[in-house]
Amino acid sequence: MSSGASGWPPSRPVGTESAALLKVIADVDPAIPVIFLDTGWLFAETLSYRDQLVERLGLRDVRSIKPDAETLAREDADNELWFSNPDACCRIRKVEPLARALGPFDAWINGRKRFQGGARSTISVVEQDGGRLKFNPFANISQAEIAAIYAEAKLPPHPLVASGFRSVGCMPCTSRASADEDARAGRWRGRPKTECGIHTVSTL
Repeated sequence: MSSGASGWPPSRPVGTESAALLKVIADVDPAIPVIFLDTGWLFAETLSYRDQLVERLGLRDVRSIKPDAETLAREDADNELWFSNPDACCRIRKVEPLARALGPFDAWINGRKRFQGGARSTISVVEQDGGRLKFNPFANISQAEIAAIYAEAKLPPHPLVASGFRSVGCMPCTSRASADEDARAGRWRGRPKTECGIHTVSTL
């Protein structure tokens, strides 16, 4: 990093494979800031899993970021925006809160992988995110390698994996995906949308 805060925060809700990246982060320095996006629509199991991993890995700077209350009252007072306009819902619950949280940082880390398919199948390890660098350290990793990290560290799986959820995001927009589908096929099912916007819109 050149200027700005020290640390390259990983950011995301805690998904089905997040523990692998968080384990690597904790091994490097458990005080590295971790940004957790609490959209207001997360599964209760995801929130419990977050707390379990924080304690298990000894993470010391987990920042739970929520949407702006005034924006929610103005644009999603009835909590139905996820249905009528999911892009707008993701914008106010994910994209804008993350942009605010990343303000002090010159770079950030996330856990996207090529094997997740869709727009992620060609991601680079390093990307330019406006004036900020974005690192995808697991871009080239395989599912077997992720499983090995879990096994070696005895990491608990996300509670919803056993129920057939291969990718977990917000509750209204997440469904189960079969083994012959892309891992993220259960996200926004029935819609052309495949990404929330965090990785398709600059965070600056």
